[in-house]
Amino acid sequence: MLNRTITLDPGTTKNGEGRTIKMTQEVYALLMECVRGKAPDDLLFTRRNGKPVLDFRGAWYSLCQRSGLGKLTKTEDGREKWEGLIFHDLRRSAVRNMVRRGVPERVSMTISGHKTRAVFDRYNIVSESDLVEAARKIEAGRETEVGHSFGHSDAESHENRVINMEQPLV
Repeated sequence: MLNRTITLDPGTTKNGEGRTIKMTQEVYALLMECVRGKAPDDLLFTRRNGKPVLDFRGAWYSLCQRSGLGKLTKTEDGREKWEGLIFHDLRRSAVRNMVRRGVPERVSMTISGHKTRAVFDRYNIVSESDLVEAARKIEAGRETEVGHSFGHSDAESHENRVINMEQPLV
């Protein structure tokens, strides 16, 4: 961890392939807090009493419930059902954040472990705010164009750019 690299061994990832990931400064700082006071061979995630977290799902639900990010409810047939943030949502958020921050999609796919474009695209969900941002960028780009020519040269007269609506467009 001191070289700020996370190595995921083959067979331990969702797609079965290993990969190496470089940590951001924030991830590094958070993980350093997780290992503070632990021996080099201790597990990363342990409970306060030093015992390892064996049931990650249970620990996740408990943490989310205490944080107000979800709750266990009962279905009509009496089974428990989780409503709220699931751990896998973080993978989707990571993909969206990488793409929106300009990380090339191929690099994002390598980091997230997505082998196919189709699966990666399912994680890279377009939101309402993405559409608003796209409109803002289009508008900003248009405003910086010289003379708002909309793709026509300044030499073209206005008359040459008018579309005759009575003629079919072919």
